[in-house]
Amino acid sequence: METDAARHFIAWRAAQDVEDGMVVNLGIGIPTLVADFVPRDREVIYHSENGLIGLGPAPAKGQEDPDVINASKDPVTLLAGASVCDSLTAFAMMRGGHIDLALMGAYQVSADGSLANWTLGREGVPPGVGGAMDLAAGSRNLWVLMSHTDRQGRPRIVPELTLPVTVMRRVTRIYTELAVIDVTADGLFAREIYRAPDEIRAQTGAPIDLSRALLMNSAGPTISA
Repeated sequence: METDAARHFIAWRAAQDVEDGMVVNLGIGIPTLVADFVPRDREVIYHSENGLIGLGPAPAKGQEDPDVINASKDPVTLLAGASVCDSLTAFAMMRGGHIDLALMGAYQVSADGSLANWTLGREGVPPGVGGAMDLAAGSRNLWVLMSHTDRQGRPRIVPELTLPVTVMRRVTRIYTELAVIDVTADGLFAREIYRAPDEIRAQTGAPIDLSRALLMNSAGPTISA
């Protein structure tokens, strides 16, 4: 279930694995929270596909500049040394393999690391893929941050995608409120779990190996934005 506490926990946990010196793109949703939790002693360069490289934190209320927004149209700031470029250049960075890590939300991830994140196929709701396909295909690493199940309680980690595909076999790690899971050529391997193994299996639609998972604090840390 995607509560604010769960969203913040997922973002916090993923942030601990972002490495010093990485160029990182933060996708819409939970990934936008990650920058708040990356340890301060790590220098991370944030990229946005609308043409910003070197994003800083959100501006103070009343200090927003309507011309300085990220791809989610949220106001942001620019750090010293930041670069503003056209979308062509920003997309060239993505397609050319110059983004170390893309953090993206998802509707579904399959057991082979395929991703669906741009449409639920609902009638009357226009799809909006944005730069997702370019990011997912072009970034050196692709991690997904999402709730373990959807609003109806159905697993988002599935044997095969049933929604329109964003990219095939590119996701290497999944962060949810229940587990951190590596996606490998041999299947899904949980690195950490925050609930009992039976609960993890029950809420995961695809086979998952829990034999090497560390059982962490089941309540998770208390995280606030």
